[in-house]
Amino acid sequence: MEIKRDIYLDRLIEWKKNGLIKVVTGIRRCGKSYLLLNLFRRHLLESGVKEDHIIEVILDDLENEELRDPYRMLKYVKGRIADGETYYITIDEVQLLARFEEVLNSLLHLPNADIYVTGSNSRFLSSDVVTEFRGRGIELRVHPLSFREFSSVYRGSPDDAWNDYYVYGGLPLITAMGSKREKVEYLDSLVQKVYLSDIVDRHKVRHRKELGDLVNVLASSIGSLTSFPKLAKTFKSVERKEISLKTLANYTDYLADAFLISRAVRYDVKGRKYIGSPAKYYFEDVGLRNARLGFRQTEENHIMENILYNELKIRGYRVDIGVVDKFSKDKTDKTVKKRLEIDFVASLGDEQYYIQSASDVATAQKREQEERSLRAVNDGFKKIIVVKENIGLRRDNSGIVTIGIRKFLLDGLSLLR
Repeated sequence: MEIKRDIYLDRLIEWKKNGLIKVVTGIRRCGKSYLLLNLFRRHLLESGVKEDHIIEVILDDLENEELRDPYRMLKYVKGRIADGETYYITIDEVQLLARFEEVLNSLLHLPNADIYVTGSNSRFLSSDVVTEFRGRGIELRVHPLSFREFSSVYRGSPDDAWNDYYVYGGLPLITAMGSKREKVEYLDSLVQKVYLSDIVDRHKVRHRKELGDLVNVLASSIGSLTSFPKLAKTFKSVERKEISLKTLANYTDYLADAFLISRAVRYDVKGRKYIGSPAKYYFEDVGLRNARLGFRQTEENHIMENILYNELKIRGYRVDIGVVDKFSKDKTDKTVKKRLEIDFVASLGDEQYYIQSASDVATAQKREQEERSLRAVNDGFKKIIVVKENIGLRRDNSGIVTIGIRKFLLDGLSLLR
């Protein structure tokens, strides 16, 4: 069973021979290695690249242990280059290579080398790409499976696919697991023994329990505005412990840097400026979020919002929380300002979309509630309400689009319809 990851494969194909190091990053177990070593390799062979012009090193394979030495790695790669044609160099789990930054920059000096690497664990996270390569590399962020990718290999009804996806998430290996117990144990183990352990080791976290408690609090509050003072109060009232704002900020940064969570900040739509705290936090994979909470808080409306946020990120959009001020007159003719929120403002170049995530708009009151903030924007960009109900696209007289979450996710062009 093969899962196509065309959204990422197409990007790699577009970037071939661009003179930069292609750095494939993302949360562990999201499919980075498979993308490079299987899908991209097959593309190269099918496009006429000779097999001996693909230099592939898998550093977490014990047989390649000696190549973790920087000098042996350089000697090995250079020894494989026998002519002036392009050689495609793929290094998997490059963080296992000592002084990998210097090695990669040295390989860039080879005129006919096209370099691709993956990295995932505690030495190779998002900020490392920026700081270590300084304009010599380009990052491809790989996410867990979108619902469209997940559904393409799911064996069962569309309803069952959705139910499994919003409970167990989209890590690729989940699609090969049959029993609930197997999925639960896999996700539990990843959160505790892989992701959190990486963060503890990388940042030398001394209070592991507090880090875990923070993950629990953030998992319980997806889709809610959260600030560090608010988190500190939660720890004091619920966990019965004091924790400093600085520690909370550091721990939250660690989680985001490890791709476990993402932070969405507030954006003043009319003022065209960003607003500070509070912000919202979403999990990179809802299955990991659910596992952390023991699969006890699986309210579909909150999880649906998280999935929608992830989908917009997968499609390449910058995603913010929209804020718009609406002014009206009260009974005394005094001007009153009310601050309204738009769940997501998705931007890419000159494209912009305003999106509300709603459990339903079955009543006129509920629809008016969801439309209020969208109407207050009063500009020409598309405005969309995504609902839980499995319905196709509908557009009202004012141009506001309503569409079911599954239809939205399965149609890669749903924003453009």
